[in-house]
Amino acid sequence: MTEYAVFIQGAGRGAYIEDKRLAESLQRILGPRVKVRYPAMPNEDDASYAQWRQEIEQELAGMPGPVVVAGHSVGASIIMKWLSEREAPKALAGVFLVACPFWGGDGWRYEGYEKLALPPAFAARLPPGIPIYFYHCRDDSIVPFDHLALYAHTLPQAMVRAFDEGGHQFNDDLSAVARDIAALPS
Repeated sequence: MTEYAVFIQGAGRGAYIEDKRLAESLQRILGPRVKVRYPAMPNEDDASYAQWRQEIEQELAGMPGPVVVAGHSVGASIIMKWLSEREAPKALAGVFLVACPFWGGDGWRYEGYEKLALPPAFAARLPPGIPIYFYHCRDDSIVPFDHLALYAHTLPQAMVRAFDEGGHQFNDDLSAVARDIAALPS
């Protein structure tokens, strides 16, 4: 199992405080062997891809690898975009994306968020061999459940976990994510 995990919050007013319960859930379940870092992202009301990408890279720069990267909602989609653009990847043990919006294509199209759309053939740009997991609840009232199917279709190698209940915040319980992180090879 990896020793470090970075959890990236979602966007919107108050998202850092709201998603802190998710990061705390992850830390509590993983226990002291894994240090979960939860950096506050800048301008949470207007998630700038360039700023958030820089914060993610700075957070990872000081960590010994391999590292787990996890994110919620817009934070998860920023992680996907970042993965598709990285040149010299830091050793990643796995990527875990909760309630991840799919931008562009058959997913969301909102003015101001075009920079979050994944490039054509982004799946071929992802680093090979890194396990990618998606988690989504059918009763998510923020990010439509069909976004999970868009990722499953585009990334057939990804592990997809669907839940009937939990809403957008997964009832503040990331035990399914923690189980998958704990099952990663050492």
